[in-house]
Amino acid sequence: MEDGTILDDAWTLSASVALRPEPFGALAYHFGTRTLTFLKTPQLVQVVRLLADQTCARSAMVAAGVDPKQHATYAAALAGLEHAGVVQRRAKEAAA
Repeated sequence: MEDGTILDDAWTLSASVALRPEPFGALAYHFGTRTLTFLKTPQLVQVVRLLADQTCARSAMVAAGVDPKQHATYAAALAGLEHAGVVQRRAKEAAA
């Protein structure tokens, strides 16, 4: 999948996942699959936490202060988190 699509889609933390803060970032525990996923930086954790409140992943990254040069790296991380079931796409809100 293209980075642009990932960045422009709306996302949220899966309802089956809990984040446990750690010095390196966080552990994501998926209650359905009973798996742990490492979020390796505090800034990635901040992006994941902001996803539900933003219209797209790009907005969450901007709100978290991610350097635009790093957006492709974060898009790849987001794709991995989607594959692990940590985050999921959500419908974009309709324009008023």
